[in-house]
Amino acid sequence: MNLSNAIIVGLKEIWAHKFRSALTMLGIILGVSSLIGMSAITKGMENGMKEALIAMGGLDKVVTEQQPVPPEQDHRADEAPGRTINDVRALQESAPLVRMISPEMMLRGAVLTRGGKTSVPSELVGVWPVVLEMNLHKVGKGRFFNALDDELAKNVVVIGTGLRDELFGSPEETGREIDPVGEIISINQQPFVIVGMFEPYESEADKRLRELKKSGEYIEQQSTGGVARARGWGGGRGRGGWVFRQKNYTAYMPLNTMWLRFRAASGTNATPDARLSDIDIKVASLDKLEPALQQARNVMMLTHHGIEDFSFRTQENNVENINIAIRNARVSGGIIAAISLLVGGIGIMNIMLASIAQRVREIGLRKAVGATTFAVFTQILVESVVVGVLGGVAGLIVSYGFVQVLADLTPTGNMPVITVEAMIMAFAFSAGVGLLAGLIPAIKASRLDPIQALRYE
Repeated sequence: MNLSNAIIVGLKEIWAHKFRSALTMLGIILGVSSLIGMSAITKGMENGMKEALIAMGGLDKVVTEQQPVPPEQDHRADEAPGRTINDVRALQESAPLVRMISPEMMLRGAVLTRGGKTSVPSELVGVWPVVLEMNLHKVGKGRFFNALDDELAKNVVVIGTGLRDELFGSPEETGREIDPVGEIISINQQPFVIVGMFEPYESEADKRLRELKKSGEYIEQQSTGGVARARGWGGGRGRGGWVFRQKNYTAYMPLNTMWLRFRAASGTNATPDARLSDIDIKVASLDKLEPALQQARNVMMLTHHGIEDFSFRTQENNVENINIAIRNARVSGGIIAAISLLVGGIGIMNIMLASIAQRVREIGLRKAVGATTFAVFTQILVESVVVGVLGGVAGLIVSYGFVQVLADLTPTGNMPVITVEAMIMAFAFSAGVGLLAGLIPAIKASRLDPIQALRYE
């Protein structure tokens, strides 16, 4: 019997026992769909995390953080200067491997008001214009303040769309896009003119969701006491990840304005507080990240008089954390899928053993008229593989619906993504399980003695 005939006989055997075969394939179907589903979840997580990483400034961004002085320098803790504009000037002059430096002075607990409306920004920061490139911001309305605005300490501010929506009304509420440029708001009871507004920031998943809403393909299901629900894109869970929300609720003013209006009188003993909240840098090349950080450290050790009260936090740390999280998710998902496939394989083995018990006389007759041991072995093995392959195909089909359900249950920033690699791997595993599960039944069938098989009742 050739391979094509063996496959046809296997299909006929499956069709002759449709319900039993369907129950047998159920384990394979669940295993394949769970493997593809877990792969889709981890891929969505990876895409969301990397998207957020880029939105935070990219891989070449390094944050200079404040840290306690080392134990051996405790006696000099009172002399620690913290991060100041002197560090920025020194880095500009003496650190050629650092291509960009952005000082930041943050005001915590700030409240923005306009009329009877208030809003609390995620960040209210005094910055230089270089912050646009540092944090990958884009101005959508108006302009960003310039060096002259900073030198004159003008009361100007650039806000995100989230702050605009809370102070002036969102497009959904007002029915139109509001341009707040030129309007006056109060920041901790001090008047500021809005000179610009950033573009709205959103994840790719939120962008697709918004486009679906415009095209009318977005369906919301509402009921009394219920919640709106999106179909297909996993919407209704807020506007993207925390990074995009943070950028939409950011407000920037000139660094000198921040210092004179809010920080100059905040120091101790009537001494102005000139310390910076952050110093963000971008290195000239990722290939020279370590030399650039060492160069920056040497410069700041000089400006800090040998007191190491600072540290560097790179995006590589975040990349490593992302890779660890993805690897752990894949391992746990793989274990779950493997268990499902194992159960499916046991089901196939069980049904093939039962099939052999019902076909003992048939197998004996085949061997009696000349069928070889290998031919019987191949026939049973092919039938087992056919069950696994059919289960794999059904699992691929079911996985699409399964992933759509997952998309409704997960945040839009981590929308599951089906990959071709995952589908190929899942299908290969299902065929492999069918092959392995059929080995024992095939060996048992091929070893049947034709005389005893013909006597079997």
